[in-house]
Amino acid sequence: MRASREGTPIVLHDATLERVQGHAARAAEWSASDLAAVGVPTLAAALAVVPPTAFLDIELKEDLGTPFVDALRAARGPDLAGAVVSSFDAPALAWVRATAPTWRCWLNAEDLLPSTLDLARRLGCAGVAARWTAVDAPGMDRARALGLEVAAWTVHRRATFRRLARLGAVAVCVEGAALAG
Repeated sequence: MRASREGTPIVLHDATLERVQGHAARAAEWSASDLAAVGVPTLAAALAVVPPTAFLDIELKEDLGTPFVDALRAARGPDLAGAVVSSFDAPALAWVRATAPTWRCWLNAEDLLPSTLDLARRLGCAGVAARWTAVDAPGMDRARALGLEVAAWTVHRRATFRRLARLGAVAVCVEGAALAG
């Protein structure tokens, strides 16, 4: 999630519109309506078409403040049913936890090192979403010992998905061939 020029939460992974929309601009330089015209929906518009039973990992790329929380509450209820908020940005997660303490959050990370897991625990996160290459049995054991879930991102092979499932990952972000079969 990022924000449009006027602060509206939008669904955009990249820092710019270059890769997908072909515009060398940051989302914050465009209005929500101009972004929608090039295929970048608002969070509210995206949530309106996603079935309420679909599990969502809503990744904060930057602190979006109250409009972000309001949009999620309107779509998924006060307890954020069937979703987690994840981010690499520890202060943004701390703000979400303080604003919506019942919401599940995951710290996004490159690893499952003790220092990373301790940060997730101190933030009040339910888990860590780690780069798939970092998810191994010792890391899973460390996470479980702290009561943390582990999710993995981004897997391109079905065999890797199966390995992560055997290790006990609660969620795996997949694309490409990992979606087959």
